[in-house]
Amino acid sequence: MLPAMTHESLAGFGILILEDEPLLRKQLAAQLERLGADITQAGTLKAARQLAAELSFDFALLDVNLPDGRGTDLLQEKLFPANTGVIVMTANGGVAGAVEAMRLGADDYLVKPFDPLELPLVIGRARRARQSSRADQHRRDEQASFFFGPALAGLEAQLQKVLTADRRMEGPLPPVLIQGETGTGKTTIARWLHQQGPRGNGQLIEVNCSALPETLAESELFGHERGAFTDARSARIGLFEAANGGTLFLDELPSLSFGLQAKVLTAIEDHQIRRVGGNKVIPTDARVVAATNRDLRELVAGGKFREDLLQRLDLYRILLPSLRERGEDILKLADLFILGACRRHRLTPKKITASGRQRLLAYRWPGNVRELAHEVERALVFEENEELNFEGLQTPIDTSAPLAENGWFNPGFRFPTQGFSLPAAIGLLVQQALTQSGQNVSAAARLLGVSRDFLRYRIKGPPESSEAGGQHPTGP
Repeated sequence: MLPAMTHESLAGFGILILEDEPLLRKQLAAQLERLGADITQAGTLKAARQLAAELSFDFALLDVNLPDGRGTDLLQEKLFPANTGVIVMTANGGVAGAVEAMRLGADDYLVKPFDPLELPLVIGRARRARQSSRADQHRRDEQASFFFGPALAGLEAQLQKVLTADRRMEGPLPPVLIQGETGTGKTTIARWLHQQGPRGNGQLIEVNCSALPETLAESELFGHERGAFTDARSARIGLFEAANGGTLFLDELPSLSFGLQAKVLTAIEDHQIRRVGGNKVIPTDARVVAATNRDLRELVAGGKFREDLLQRLDLYRILLPSLRERGEDILKLADLFILGACRRHRLTPKKITASGRQRLLAYRWPGNVRELAHEVERALVFEENEELNFEGLQTPIDTSAPLAENGWFNPGFRFPTQGFSLPAAIGLLVQQALTQSGQNVSAAARLLGVSRDFLRYRIKGPPESSEAGGQHPTGP
């Protein structure tokens, strides 16, 4: 017998007890009623099924083995809403059944025989875990609001339409295709769709297809039977089976071979797979979210991606803009990353100076959101001032793009017939770089792509003899 202990109150909590042994059922009910819980009892699966359909409960305590079935059937039938906590009771030696129940959504389990005093402890633990989960969800919602921002309001509305359609559907959900440059947040969007959607309680399996070796990719995705190939000493499920009832996120899907693309198409269309080395058809119910940083239509035209697979994926297509297209969102994201990095490294959060904010907005961000997160962390580690100035952030000129696309040269410019001065034009560029860098010579030199000595020379001005052939520091 456990010693007397203080339990947290369960006043106002509605709890269903499904137990076929009358004495144990009464003991459990009495223990929980003493803590203020409102108890409803059932001795059969049929009675519990009817109660679950008519009433709502905060927690359900389910015996696994019953005269007319198994308590876990209620989990498989999804009779309890997501806000109902479930704890299963299993006989000694039936832990495997309890583990299966937790896979179906149970919060915890008790192995019989147990002291009734243990039950409030388990319920309290599940209650705190659910409170923590809600807090985590709140933080994820806050992060999502920061991630979207005003510039992505249209995208957020589009995603909400996807979620609304998902909630109306029964059975398998159609695939989603996410396209965007590297670092734009494709994985973040995939996780958000899973967490906010009707499969949020299921598994989210993520795989980077470009990291799968060609010889193992098929086995990883679809599993294999024993003896299918050398070292296949036992059967193994693949990622499609592991994600059953949840979401399978296939990042960089075009990296797969044509043959594997065909098998992925079959799995999406027919909701079934065959393991490597097997003949048995295995049903699957994994919602596929595919992502790529490449233009799939161009890949199809070049014979590098299956057109039928693109057509199947193209029902829900989400295009993510680059960070440089998001304007003021950059500053909100920077604030979010500052808070996150300071929390991880136990640092005092810092604000961004006015010149630092200008640098963030002026930079091209080829690595997008991921690069911004790294730059924020770098500034927090290396800048010792009370506010972040992002002095190490360079604004390189993209030499692969036409000058007009860099925003600093007007292609309509025409040289005047007289009065133009190249030294004066260079001086204007130098002054602009100094202004943008807050009069920091080193940072201005990085902006211009020249050495610090060259820039200092230009600031001081050339000696009189320079025009007569005197030597002076050269460029980069």
